[in-house]
Amino acid sequence: MTAPWQADRPDWPAGSADVRDAVDAARAALARLNGPRGVRDRTGRVAAAASMRAARASAALAGAPLGLDPAGATIADPVLAGAVRAAAALDGLVGTWRRAPRQVLARLHTLAAADLVAADDLGRPRADPDRPDLVSGRLAALADLVVRSPWPAPVMVAIVHGELAVLEPFGSADGVVARAAARLTMVATGLDPAGWSVPEVAHLRTRAGYRSGLAEYAKGAEGVDAWVVHVCEALDRGAAEGAGVARASTEESPRAPRNFPDGSE
Repeated sequence: MTAPWQADRPDWPAGSADVRDAVDAARAALARLNGPRGVRDRTGRVAAAASMRAARASAALAGAPLGLDPAGATIADPVLAGAVRAAAALDGLVGTWRRAPRQVLARLHTLAAADLVAADDLGRPRADPDRPDLVSGRLAALADLVVRSPWPAPVMVAIVHGELAVLEPFGSADGVVARAAARLTMVATGLDPAGWSVPEVAHLRTRAGYRSGLAEYAKGAEGVDAWVVHVCEALDRGAAEGAGVARASTEESPRAPRNFPDGSE
């Protein structure tokens, strides 16, 4: 079974006006964030705050309580702990992602699911007894796509995110892995090289739209278009979120801005 993104559309994504416009808007928003008049982060404080905020939003999308403080000395919630571990590892995985994506996915799952499954299951794609080649085949195709990177960066971010979230290749922590891989793609492609944008918060704020977008992706070609547009819109809003994180990080307190959907810090 082929993945939804593998539909036979030789002129895609350039042939879709909606996708093309969404890609342009996302690129422009991130260029403003990263450009000469954008964020200054000589100490790395903004990137660290954005990474933590992204991890927290990703964990919340996977069911972790929003009220938990990821900056605490210990993190009891296993989903949040895994999201934070994965986020902390991303900087060191950029180069490997470009040439060996499956190795990186195994590492991300090992970090994200360390408190959720047995050690023997960490980093191991699940086996579908009815279709034994399904998961491995689609992971191989996705890895090849990441290495070739034939499409605009926002499209690559969307496909990596959607494919991993829908395929659920490991059977645990798949959403956290998908969002971490999408963030890694955002950095590795140069779309947001410093990792200041926080599209994960945009996904969290539009949870219903996020889930319906993934459901559409799973349906095939037109659904893939809708998902790419949704992700591009989240990248646009994530750039604004990143600018807010930057402003908060220059104040006396390094804590992220207090504007999560439930009002928690």
